[in-house]
Amino acid sequence: MRILGLDLGSVTCGVSVSDALGMIARAYKTVRFAEEDYDSAYEQITSIMEELQVHKVVLGLPKHMNGDVGIRGEISIAFKERLEQTGVEVVLWDERLTTVAAEKILIAADVSRKKRKKVIDQMASVQILQSYLDSQN
Repeated sequence: MRILGLDLGSVTCGVSVSDALGMIARAYKTVRFAEEDYDSAYEQITSIMEELQVHKVVLGLPKHMNGDVGIRGEISIAFKERLEQTGVEVVLWDERLTTVAAEKILIAADVSRKKRKKVIDQMASVQILQSYLDSQN
């Protein structure tokens, strides 16, 4: 069974998925929605969950560098609780610096700024999911 990785933002959600063995994360897509329209995000994410038959979701939890959870983190916690209503296990995962790491990977791969902007959320979700998978194996 596959695991979904999510990097939830205010207008996009990067989505990644594990392989069947739960060892490798790969980019899947970027879900786009109107600003703060988490109902739309929820509908799109649950559709992907059904399509890919995932049994677990790893959702990035944005924290301040001192470890405090701010408003973005509270939004992720509420989104987690809503996703759990589908019966799928949802794990919150510290996402500090994942976007920075994803940006560095894309720059090292010589991806243009325009293309980076299109895939940065997916790459951040890959970072979130892969760090979770590595911790489990």
